[in-house]
Amino acid sequence: MSETFTSVSQEEAGLRDRVRLTFDLDADICVIGAGLAGLSIALEAARLGASVAVLEGRHIGWNASGNQLGTVMPGFALPLADLIERIGFEDARELWALSKEGAEFVRGNATEENMPGISLSDGVLEVSNVDAGDRLISRLQMLNEDFDTEVEGWQADHVRGLLKTDRYFHGVYYPRAFQVDGRKYVHGLAGLARRAGARIFEDTPVVSIDHSGIRKRIVTPSARLRATHIVLAGNIHLGAPLKRLSETLLPVWRYAGVTAPLGERLHEIIAFKGSVMDSDGVDHFRIVDGDRLMWESPETTWAARPQRFAGAVRRRIRTIFPELGNVEIADMFGGATGQTVHGMPQIGQLRKGLWVASGFGRQGMNTSAMAGQMIARSILRGDERWRLFSPFELVWAGGATGRVAGQLVGIWSRASSAAAGSLARYRERARVKDREREARLAKANRAAGTGPRRPPPGVRPRPAPPRPAPQAIEVEQVEQGREPASHDAGISR
Repeated sequence: MSETFTSVSQEEAGLRDRVRLTFDLDADICVIGAGLAGLSIALEAARLGASVAVLEGRHIGWNASGNQLGTVMPGFALPLADLIERIGFEDARELWALSKEGAEFVRGNATEENMPGISLSDGVLEVSNVDAGDRLISRLQMLNEDFDTEVEGWQADHVRGLLKTDRYFHGVYYPRAFQVDGRKYVHGLAGLARRAGARIFEDTPVVSIDHSGIRKRIVTPSARLRATHIVLAGNIHLGAPLKRLSETLLPVWRYAGVTAPLGERLHEIIAFKGSVMDSDGVDHFRIVDGDRLMWESPETTWAARPQRFAGAVRRRIRTIFPELGNVEIADMFGGATGQTVHGMPQIGQLRKGLWVASGFGRQGMNTSAMAGQMIARSILRGDERWRLFSPFELVWAGGATGRVAGQLVGIWSRASSAAAGSLARYRERARVKDREREARLAKANRAAGTGPRRPPPGVRPRPAPPRPAPQAIEVEQVEQGREPASHDAGISR
């Protein structure tokens, strides 16, 4: 198992004696859910002077928040072009800027001083499975010039110089993006929130909520809590009291594995030091602990034991990097993310004093931090920027039928990505063969003397003699006793 996931203390791993809510309590803000979003809200609100209580049905970061690769970069699950088409250019720019603020919030918290051993490293590379040079140029121009984001475009030769595989073509490099140890971050976030004054209660599920009136009421198995504001940050696990809200999210379980130590050969094949993800959202990987590979790929819309997917991760690694061979998977883990129908997070006020922060999908690190800042500042400072998310309403995700459809769409997307990648590689090989054939033909022509001859070095080519005028040709032919040729090509002699 990776040191990234074993060096967490027992207290951080939730094995300590957890504090349960066993007495009635009043607070300014009650946050339901102790994941990335809930803890970010608690930290920011406590820093602004509010009294905060966090209720968690199990333990801190028990699901997706404690089981992710820790990649932090700007953006949302919805592609930028689709975001612009949905809400317009100016609002899209504002939302993108907010996502960058969320990433910087994580960076500010994830320092060795705040979170020892957080293993922060810079650089994220998004690679393309197909030859997309033209689209790459326009995207780079938009990100650099219109969205003030530092990015670099890498040609296929550069990408393949760092990643020894023919599966990837062009790449987009984000030098300001970074990655951290995901589990240490979520537990470090809880520690920062506690030090700021927030109270976190684990093993405290919510039985019912009464959100009417100025002071809302929350009932747990052993106590009651009253608060002016309630923030629902439990993602797909809000449970029976808020089942209708949970049903607006499609649960997607992502599974990842960590290999056994691979030695120096790993760095010969994967020389890039940051996170790598493909543009189709199929694979996401990076090196951890010096010589182990952490790889996320399989996904389902139903919960399953992560160990079942060790073979799938092994095969995926062998497919992309055949030189690594059949690696050993030392550990598997997984967690469920909530994905909305429209692809954007659910952030805002449902009714006075009742807030929601969920549906972050795969971009959970920066967007959950962004939500924490926005909601806390709106409650305590009147910041209204959360209204930028108003166009993305709550939409029912389809229940069991939606899960089946989501699984089928996921299978189709992966198959489509594989087919497009195979076609791109076939075309690339065909171009290489054409160039090789032309080179062999030119070489054979030179050897046979049938090709265009080049003069020896230092010798200027002889100019061709000037062609005589037609009248001169006729005079010459008459003088030699021959009849001039007719100039009418349509009349025979």
